[in-house]
Amino acid sequence: MASTQVESASAPAAVHVHEKVNIWRQPKAVWAVAFACVVAFMGLGLVDPILPAIRDKLHATPSQVELLFTSYQLVTGVAMLVTGVVSTRIGPKRTLLTGLALIVLFSAAAGSSGGIWGIVGFRAGWGLGNALFIATALAVIVSVARGGTEGAVILYEAALGLGISVGPLLGGALGGISWRGPFYGVAVLMAIGFLLIALLLPRVETEAKRTSLADPIRALRHGGLLTMALCALLYNYGFFTLLGFTPFILNMGPHGLGLVFFGWGVLLAITSVLVAPRIQAVLGTLPTMVLMLLLIAADLAVIATHTHDQTVVIACVIIAGAFLGINNTLITTAVMEVSPVPRPVASSAYSFVRFVGGALAPWLAGKLGESIGVAVPFYVGTVCVVLSVVALLVGRKALRGI
Repeated sequence: MASTQVESASAPAAVHVHEKVNIWRQPKAVWAVAFACVVAFMGLGLVDPILPAIRDKLHATPSQVELLFTSYQLVTGVAMLVTGVVSTRIGPKRTLLTGLALIVLFSAAAGSSGGIWGIVGFRAGWGLGNALFIATALAVIVSVARGGTEGAVILYEAALGLGISVGPLLGGALGGISWRGPFYGVAVLMAIGFLLIALLLPRVETEAKRTSLADPIRALRHGGLLTMALCALLYNYGFFTLLGFTPFILNMGPHGLGLVFFGWGVLLAITSVLVAPRIQAVLGTLPTMVLMLLLIAADLAVIATHTHDQTVVIACVIIAGAFLGINNTLITTAVMEVSPVPRPVASSAYSFVRFVGGALAPWLAGKLGESIGVAVPFYVGTVCVVLSVVALLVGRKALRGI
């Protein structure tokens, strides 16, 4: 996905929690970070219901509006290369607060913008803040939460799912008033998250070894990490085609789009937390990922062949949330376990490839839809997700550690 997966800075490379721990009984500091995570992930789907409104109000083309996703993702991806450098020098808590402050600033600025290019630029600044925050959030949760690494991943994925599900609903509600409303809403909620973390999160120890800019690039020499990064790059192309382009073929208002993507996000949240561990226990990590990716590809193919059937497209969007939720959790866990490099470094390398690759999808989907036909972006997305399965199978020997 859409997804925003990061890895722990402090736990060993492959931690498995065997004793039963109630992961929902956590210190206040964990819930403060989790709340901020929810709001951060709201930003991913918050703009979905207002994409057609922005197009109409600002007289923009779909591909120009899709740059809201592209600039956000591109800057997030590139910034992932420096998040480790920042975090190991100013500390995790200050990194979180810096990221939150940037999101507040740029989301408010986007809401005040008078043109499409201003919003695109401010979304890029938002992406910088997002990178600093999400690249540090799971590491902080792991360091202060009860339940070990696996418990922290579940909490993190729960926050991701809740944020992604509530984001479109809030975006639709506020977007029904004005397309500017969702941007201001994020600014207010993130300001609350900033205060909660500043007050409740204790000082988190900084890594003794400082990360360099070259470390994430060198980490991609590891076959397993490179395989997961390439898989996520191709998979995210399909994911962001679904997320970014379907609002333009559904012909619905902000409230309707908000409800559709709310249903999608609810399924994503439920399956990522409750279903993924059970399927993984039965089938194993790699077979489950392959199955989910094939189901996502089939879902996109159905949309491609039914772009003018609103009922079918709505059903496919919502159902896709289940497949995406399971796959997101398994990819997060796999990246945490697949390589011997420090997790912040592995996270930066993986996220760089994933976000930069995913940044192309929304804009290209808009271009293909404008120039050739609205079905073409979904056919291309289908092919990319199938290729992600090929990447997994080709690199499966390097994935034995998962």
